[in-house]
Amino acid sequence: MAVRARYRTAAAVNGKPKSSCRAGHCLIAVSSAALLTACAGGPASPEWQLQAHSALDRSVTAYLGGDSRVAAQEFDLARTQLARTGRIDLMARAELLRCAAQIASMDFKACDGFEAIRIDAAAAERAYADFLTADPKQEDAALLAPSQRVLAAMGLAGDPAQALRDLGDPLSRLVAAGVLLRAGRANPEVIALAVDTASSQGWRRPLLAWLNLQLQRAERAGATADAERLRRRVEWTLKPP
Repeated sequence: MAVRARYRTAAAVNGKPKSSCRAGHCLIAVSSAALLTACAGGPASPEWQLQAHSALDRSVTAYLGGDSRVAAQEFDLARTQLARTGRIDLMARAELLRCAAQIASMDFKACDGFEAIRIDAAAAERAYADFLTADPKQEDAALLAPSQRVLAAMGLAGDPAQALRDLGDPLSRLVAAGVLLRAGRANPEVIALAVDTASSQGWRRPLLAWLNLQLQRAERAGATADAERLRRRVEWTLKPP
């Protein structure tokens, strides 16, 4: 589902189903804003929802831009708004949003915020959490988005670079690249696609992470010229001349 970030975030915190949802339920999946989306609709959104989705959007934007302080502040604001509803499912989606952005940036630490409430999360949220750890369960494949389902069905095998190209949404592509890397399936073409995607969006945090991975591999391969070029690019990204 490739839609604008603010609408994806609104969907993540909206529990009202839309009449166009098929099979009696909404597909829940992380798309390019790295958040779990759900079908949204109905009357005007209440204040808590507007505040929560705006804060989540700002949190993701700040995190990908490399501003951890603002990202944490905005996430705390979103969490405060979501807590007003008493709905753990919404909090689970918000936690997975944050974890997905981390995966896109090659930060593979445990998703503690989600794990703390996993027991009360819906099956779709648990399935997506398993996908992020590169351990998707075949029996949960139907709960994933179509692109994620393809990766899960082939055991994260097949042509990983083509799987990324099929994802038109930038953050979806970076999240998938992170999952592939975690599964040991990120070849040089996957890494290059991740670098180009982060660069095109101006997302400094994931760009630096993927550039440094390219640099490490060039150094190990003895590709001196490539390593020097990548080192200059990393330095320029950290501190433009």
